[in-house]
Amino acid sequence: MDWQAHRREAHALGHTQEYLKQIVFGGNDGIVTTFAIVAGFAGARADGVAQIGGLAVLVFGLANLFADAISMGLGEFLSMRSQHDLYRARREAELRESLSDPEQERTELFEILRQRGLPPGEADTAATLLSRHRLLMVDLMMTYEFGMADPEGENPALSGLFTFLSFVVFGAVPLVPYFVLPPDDRTFMLSLTTTGLALVALGLLRWNATGERVYRCVGETVLVGAICALVAFAVGWLVGGG
Repeated sequence: MDWQAHRREAHALGHTQEYLKQIVFGGNDGIVTTFAIVAGFAGARADGVAQIGGLAVLVFGLANLFADAISMGLGEFLSMRSQHDLYRARREAELRESLSDPEQERTELFEILRQRGLPPGEADTAATLLSRHRLLMVDLMMTYEFGMADPEGENPALSGLFTFLSFVVFGAVPLVPYFVLPPDDRTFMLSLTTTGLALVALGLLRWNATGERVYRCVGETVLVGAICALVAFAVGWLVGGG
């Protein structure tokens, strides 16, 4: 069993926790982005929602949903690949510095340990011991000096896939009422309701994965979505002539 599998098993880490960032980010952006289309059309009262037509809402909504989902998924993939490349390049530079000027690196490590609460004597002893183990010292320097975590075990392709799927699954929710009902005010209110429920579900997913206070997880998620929806509706109302 590799150490990543052992880490997941020992700490009961499921995919929801391991890819929480991608799920929450993709899901929230998907909900908000798609509902912005619906709210924008609903706000454009100059000709009325019925005249615009449910087909237009679905065409624009679905096109936007999948285009943005692919963009988000690929963006997450490229972002993680870039972070991995940056980590490796910075670590190689640290390894070279530890060879060319080991005393300077030991001094830097001593200062880091002292700033993190170790008494000077203990920090000096620890820095001296760690400097004898160059790879371990460099890993500590990467974490404490540059704030860069070892990306070993992270999978950019899976992260991109989770972002894409979360965007599509949650982002499709605001469009569901327009598949089965005519595009009137009642359908818009139903879309608003399902959007709110999707945001609540995303907040509960975040709460279940993190164990943070439920009202904070749900409240923050719903608040962000509500602000974006209001902005989209207001822009549609203004552009549509009120």
